[in-house]
Amino acid sequence: MPSDSDPTIASTRTPKNGDRRVEPRPSREYDRSSKARAGSFFRELGPGLITGAADDDPSGISTYSQAGAAYGTNLLWTALVSLPLMSAVQLMCARIGIVARNGLAGVLRDHYSTWVLWVACGLLLFANTVNIAADLAGMAAATVLLTGGRAVWFVPIYAALVIVLLLFSSYATMTKVLKWLSLALFAYVIAAFLANPDWPRVFHSTLVPHMEFSRKYLLMFVAIMGTTISPYLFFWQAAQNAEQDQHLLGKFGERPRRAVGRELRSARRDVYTGMFVSNMIMYFIMLTAGSTLHAAGITEIQTADQAAQALRPLAGSAAALLFTAGIVGTGMLGVPVLAGSAAYAVAEAAAWRRGMDERPRSAANFYGVIVAAMVIGMALNFAKLDAIKLLLWAAVVNGLLAPPLIVIILVVCNNRRVMGNHRNGWALNVVGGLAALVMGGAALVLIVDWFSNRAG
Repeated sequence: MPSDSDPTIASTRTPKNGDRRVEPRPSREYDRSSKARAGSFFRELGPGLITGAADDDPSGISTYSQAGAAYGTNLLWTALVSLPLMSAVQLMCARIGIVARNGLAGVLRDHYSTWVLWVACGLLLFANTVNIAADLAGMAAATVLLTGGRAVWFVPIYAALVIVLLLFSSYATMTKVLKWLSLALFAYVIAAFLANPDWPRVFHSTLVPHMEFSRKYLLMFVAIMGTTISPYLFFWQAAQNAEQDQHLLGKFGERPRRAVGRELRSARRDVYTGMFVSNMIMYFIMLTAGSTLHAAGITEIQTADQAAQALRPLAGSAAALLFTAGIVGTGMLGVPVLAGSAAYAVAEAAAWRRGMDERPRSAANFYGVIVAAMVIGMALNFAKLDAIKLLLWAAVVNGLLAPPLIVIILVVCNNRRVMGNHRNGWALNVVGGLAALVMGGAALVLIVDWFSNRAG
């Protein structure tokens, strides 16, 4: 079967809405004088914004809440560290998708070792499925805080909603839904202001790093970086930029060569905006937990819903309600990205038909991975397994997978055969290399800590 990167597949796709595809017409998308070129900045936001917002899923909220509860505002500076590193990695992934017109796994399949590709895909599938289970559990628990009932009632409801969204919506519809869901993140900005933090201390903690050379503090830093710079975001970003490119080609016809540069500039604005939003929300979640839970002596929490429940008597019902509603909203944003990134990676590796504009019948394997990941994630919630330990193992897998993947991304982005004249500049190579070193150091800390605990 030919790869989906083959333009013959893109030209024969039948949209999910059943409309007949019209003949390509001259593009206004790439016309410098068109209204689209001068349109609203926010209209061009897409894969970058969604990717950044999806990073703040319920499992991420749990990590950031734990950091705030344990150390107050002392870890706020990590947002300034992770922002440029995360931006560089995601921008490289977006560039791969645009220039190669293929996702990260597809590029690895075409140009690099097969065994490396499948090991990465297998680990990604495991970590994503466990994260799906944790996110569904967090969404269900948060819903119970709002409505009452039992959490197990809501797990299959949310799983079904995500499956329906991914199976039966087109790329354009899915993008619009996820972009609107990203607004749920701003609940944490409001919640932080309602928590009445000590602003002089907040500014000091943001600009002056606080360091503690203790095992617990170091592991919390590793957890924050591992949650923020996650491998599933690499695969999703590249796949979504590639599919956006195919969507535009099907709508407007073949792009002129000069349009690639404009797409890359647009992607840069999109990615930088998305990563800024992601790190800003991480910052305000830690600020909310640090200004309330830590200040009240609550330094140990395990899940996001526990943080929301503890907020009520400390920051008021409004802050607790916003925090809780944000968990549900970010879950509906993050879980589709987790399931979708796993499906894109496996489908690209196996050269299956794929994409949100494909009908489930014509891309059965692609959608089969989505459904399998969702069903297994849902089943883990009924298996009475320790969700916290599962999430810990998922974090370990992500932490070990991220450094070599970042190195591979750097190699791809400097490969003339893949990127042509759009290879990385020196600045992107430097910051991307720094991201690989930081994540590699984080992985080393995880390994040393694991062996030291085993020896003890």
